[in-house]
This record gives sequence, C-alpha cells and structure tokens, in this order.
Amino acid sequence: MSLCPEDVLYLDTHQWARREADGSVTVGITDHAQQALGDVVFVELPKIGEEVIAAAQTGIVESVKAASDVFAPISGTVVAVNEGLMDAPERINDAPYGDGWFYRLEPSEPEQLSSLLSASAYQARLEN
Repeated sequence: MSLCPEDVLYLDTHQWARREADGSVTVGITDHAQQALGDVVFVELPKIGEEVIAAAQTGIVESVKAASDVFAPISGTVVAVNEGLMDAPERINDAPYGDGWFYRLEPSEPEQLSSLLSASAYQARLEN
C-alpha cells in the first residue's frame, strides 16, 4: 500500500501538492508513482521564474523502467527547484514527500487547490 500523507493534495496523474506556511506550494510525485517507476535515475525540472499552467507538463522523471511526465497541480510561478535531485535523483525513491520534492510554486490561482484530491480520495482511486 502506498503512503498518502494527509497534509498533501493529489492529482490523478500521481503528483502531489502541499501548501506551505508562506503560501507557496511544493510539488512532487507520489509514493505510488515512485514505486511504479522503480529506481529513479534522472529528473528534469522547470526553471526558477517559469510560469506554469495547471495540468501542463513541467518536467520529466526517468527510471530504469520508464520515463514519465510531471504535471503542474496548479498555475503559478516557479520560485524554487530541488537542485539536490540533479546529483541524487534517488531521493525521490527514498523520500517522495520529503527530500524528493521537485519544485515550489507561488500560486497565481490558489483556489485551484480545491480541485485536487484529498489523501483518502486519492487512496480510493488507487484501490480501483
């Protein structure tokens, strides 16, 4: 069974979004996604300052098995990227909700968060 923290919102495409105390939103892939991919060997992230649109591709994660697109959970401006993933992409497998985060957004439409899935709703979709 995949880990689904309650303080995170989810997309059907297996990304997660967490609202931070400063109003920014941290983005990564779910535990389920990293398990399905297997050992992650490469990640491509957006650039700081890049404007992203909800549901648009923002990066790529590659494993020994496959490559998958990463999508923006909401619209906004990229304000930080996890540079540590460039040298250690395995952090995604080790801690997908911790050190394996991908990037942080300053939301342009924070209300878009309300359209994302709760942990229980995401878990229910995984079970179907």
